[in-house]
Amino acid sequence: MATTYNNLYLDTRQRLREAGVEGAQLEARELLCYAAGKSREQFYRDMALYAPDPVEEKLAALVERRLAGEPVAYLIGEWEFYGLTLDVTPDVLIPRMDTEVLAERAILLARAAGEGARVLDLCAGSGCVGLAVAANVPTCRVVLADISEAALKICKGNVRRNELNARVTCVQADALQKPDAALWDFDVIACNPPYIPTGDLAGLDVSVRDYEPRSALDGGADGLDFYRAIAAQWGSALRLGGSLLFEVGINQAMDVAALLEGSGFEDIQSTQDTQGIPRVVEGVVNR
Repeated sequence: MATTYNNLYLDTRQRLREAGVEGAQLEARELLCYAAGKSREQFYRDMALYAPDPVEEKLAALVERRLAGEPVAYLIGEWEFYGLTLDVTPDVLIPRMDTEVLAERAILLARAAGEGARVLDLCAGSGCVGLAVAANVPTCRVVLADISEAALKICKGNVRRNELNARVTCVQADALQKPDAALWDFDVIACNPPYIPTGDLAGLDVSVRDYEPRSALDGGADGLDFYRAIAAQWGSALRLGGSLLFEVGINQAMDVAALLEGSGFEDIQSTQDTQGIPRVVEGVVNR
């Protein structure tokens, strides 16, 4: 039976809510826009129109996959972060609002560094943090670095999609090893590393555990492996006065601050997210 776009949206939202999906309203809209091949503006314009049968069928299939646990960002192949639309696939983590705290700190520090500031997004994944910096600090240059070739392919596509080719480059780098000689002289290194303790992975929500890349989640036995390696080895890639910024998980801020202090960083501070949870820990190289 013919159904309007509005009724399709309402039905989808209700199904997602009943299944306990957070953000059911947003996800219902995104799934319907994708199924219909419409922008949000077109969707709102056409809400009173009847949807063709193929759109209903495609939406129904997408909803079933979502209810089975598959993240909506992977279903539609893109997600928004800090005002940018980014390609995402199961090769990279889905950008999250929590990570916008890291982007905000990196943007502020890049601006403070002045014209020609150099910023490294280490463990870049989709490139969301570095691209947010590049888009908001037009005088800086950004390097996106990740060990995964598949992730770097996504990064490069996102650089092109957001027309930032002139100031953003992508390189392969292992965050657990000393930086290559070519990776140096940065004012800011921003890093959202894998930080979930290995033993906690099995208890993650199915949408994370079964779909997002384990290599981007697993931080070792205590979740701190990447923090240890990066704090100990990547300070050499910073200019004097440069800052290393980490996103951290719940209850990790004090441990990460101690690692930075033990590696010679100074002026260590943390920044909270909107829930009052310490989300970013940073330190400065002064010597």
